[in-house]
Amino acid sequence: MSLPPGFLDELRSRASLSQVVGRKVIWDPRKSNQGKGDMWAPCPFHQEKTASFHVDDRKGFYYCFGCHAKGDAINFITETENVGFMEAVEILAREAGMTMPARDPRAQEKTDRRAELAKVMEQAVQFFRLQLKTGAAADARAYLDRRGLSEARQERWEIGFAPDGWRGLWDHLRAKSVPDEMILAAGLAKPSSKGGNPYDTFRNRIMFPIRDARGRCIAFGGRAMDPNDNAKYLNSPETELFDKGRSLYNHGPARSAAGKGRPLVVAEGYMDVIALASAGFDAAVAPLGTAITENQLQLLWRIAQEPIIALDGDAAGLRAAMRLIDLALPLLEAGQSLRFAIMPEKMDPDDLIRDRGAAAMQKLLDQAIPMVQLLWQRETEGRVFDSPERRAALDATLREHIQKIRDPSIKGHYGQAIKDLRWQLFSQRKPGPGRKPWRPGHKAVSVPLSGTKASLLAAADEAAQLHLREAVVLATAIATPKVVAEFETEFERMACADPEHARLRDLVLRHAHREDRALAEILAEEIGPAALENLHALRHVAINPCVRNPGDVDMARMTLTEELAKLSSQRGLTAEIAEALEDVAGGADEALTWRLSQAAEARNRAARSEHEDKAEYDTGDNGARINRDERERFQALLDQIGQPKSRR
Repeated sequence: MSLPPGFLDELRSRASLSQVVGRKVIWDPRKSNQGKGDMWAPCPFHQEKTASFHVDDRKGFYYCFGCHAKGDAINFITETENVGFMEAVEILAREAGMTMPARDPRAQEKTDRRAELAKVMEQAVQFFRLQLKTGAAADARAYLDRRGLSEARQERWEIGFAPDGWRGLWDHLRAKSVPDEMILAAGLAKPSSKGGNPYDTFRNRIMFPIRDARGRCIAFGGRAMDPNDNAKYLNSPETELFDKGRSLYNHGPARSAAGKGRPLVVAEGYMDVIALASAGFDAAVAPLGTAITENQLQLLWRIAQEPIIALDGDAAGLRAAMRLIDLALPLLEAGQSLRFAIMPEKMDPDDLIRDRGAAAMQKLLDQAIPMVQLLWQRETEGRVFDSPERRAALDATLREHIQKIRDPSIKGHYGQAIKDLRWQLFSQRKPGPGRKPWRPGHKAVSVPLSGTKASLLAAADEAAQLHLREAVVLATAIATPKVVAEFETEFERMACADPEHARLRDLVLRHAHREDRALAEILAEEIGPAALENLHALRHVAINPCVRNPGDVDMARMTLTEELAKLSSQRGLTAEIAEALEDVAGGADEALTWRLSQAAEARNRAARSEHEDKAEYDTGDNGARINRDERERFQALLDQIGQPKSRR
């Protein structure tokens, strides 16, 4: 609903922030001054002993000097109670004695009807609970006992039983004067297709109430007692209360537990959630009989930034995890992702906890793997990549997946993670003398061959030249941001060794589309003017025609095309030579020679146009010397492995 102008301002002015916060913290009497509304306490958002959390009651804002959490009373309630914005407003309004604005009459009518349907659902909960205690439910009670659900757990989860009759619940509700239409609208009964009387939706099933985040019963899940039943588990049909793709089992309690720092665990079914919560994993939820939908995924991220997916360890569970990866990739944001706890084969969380205890479950959760690792596993497990074509196919598939990620920063990190995993997979040859095996996060260090030591002295110059080209690319984009969209992929792939360049690149990608202000002004506001001043102070940037003629799209397009291509080719050869220096020590092969020749050919194509911008980047013959040294390094490598000399 929309709020009238001024409502939130009045709410913030009438609500006492120190009273709201005071329910969650213990004020430090030495630092706090209640008379001035200047209050200090240990921060409720991170573990600390010192009072670094400051509340300015007069201004209505809080700030933590440790974790930098900040906001007003509404922010504090949404964070600590783990509720949405409107729920926080309603909570604060009640405490401040303010009446929430009247809703639209039609909206109010809809709300009232939903409230009436919820009352009918509560009557059904009580009916099913009573039926579980009857003689007809003996088999159901025995089943629950075998599954380890004590009477206390049955009470906690309000588990019931639907008797094996066509109109047991219907007759019960009609006897309590519930209208036929309300019973049908609640999904508790179905109309007869043969013109007869309506009949109960659930029959001869163990019943699990499904409640929304506010605790209202909106649906049921029923577990069949007849092994020959067509549906082992059956959910309520979709109703005015229940949207299966937008609901989670145990939503409310899990949200509260996650708000207190408990990890959010996503399991497959009701019994898994009950087992997890009973074992101390209070923040456990489950989708309702379907693969996780986009709406459910957004619900999960509103509860916790990194839910742990703990699906069954069978083929179906793994397929569900893989489908979830494809759903999540385009929706990833900084700090918002998924982790996966792979259950032992043919086990679900309920099985694991009953057989091996809560400690085994905790260990699996602690070992949950990031999504990028499971994506890699899906595309590589059980496959052989013994040819260039197969490796190229793998690269194409992974590139396609990474391109689905919208956030440029995350896309870059995924690309680097995949690159590291690819290196690990394709570098697992038996280590030779003096050669250490590759480890994740470990950069291979090669001992230069005697024929290449001299040319390695040019490395510093190469790094400097890469830095200069990056500066020109960034300055051109800032001067004419309209062209950035055409080169978005190249910008994302531009690995900047200088952290300041990397920061500028990310900000250019984020803000280049804006037309409200000049890009340079936006960047200066984000990171301060010093970064741009340093960039434009470089001589080769200052004399660049694109910087002198901002807004010239054609000139900017030509410059970016040329400079990005040269950056790519120069880095390509450098990377191949770095790889080759290690590979040669372990023995050369045809693939190594081919890799080097392809890289050198690409670099030489770019080198042919080097003289065109020599004056722009150099005052002497430094650029020509670097190109010559690179060719000498490549030739020295070929000499070392006994290949015929290439034409100079």
